[in-house]
Amino acid sequence: QVQVEESGGGSVQAGGSLRLSCVVSGRAFNKYAMAWFRQAPGKEREFVATFSWSGTTYFANSVKGRFTLSKDNPKNVVYLHMNSLKPEDTAVYYCGVMDKEYAATSSYAQNYDFWGQGTQVIVSA
Repeated sequence: QVQVEESGGGSVQAGGSLRLSCVVSGRAFNKYAMAWFRQAPGKEREFVATFSWSGTTYFANSVKGRFTLSKDNPKNVVYLHMNSLKPEDTAVYYCGVMDKEYAATSSYAQNYDFWGQGTQVIVSA
């Protein structure tokens, strides 16, 4: 059984930083692609960043240069480091994991099979 759990959200002022964590059980990050998405009220879920199974990272243009990814393979944890936060970064952040080994990563939410409950990020001006 695959379980995904996000944590680390909170409220910060613009310009601040947060680190989100995604812990996965049942899938190893060195075999399965994962990604962070976010969803603001009234908007569709949008791509934020992804780690391919080989460790390559990709970021949405809106967060490039401000957000980074790191991971701890033995602990099966991926971290989303968010710096220079803006009010438009306010959203619920979700971690998605693919079910197919060594599949190419994707910026489309429908390509991810397992999701956590999300963690809320609020950035005030």
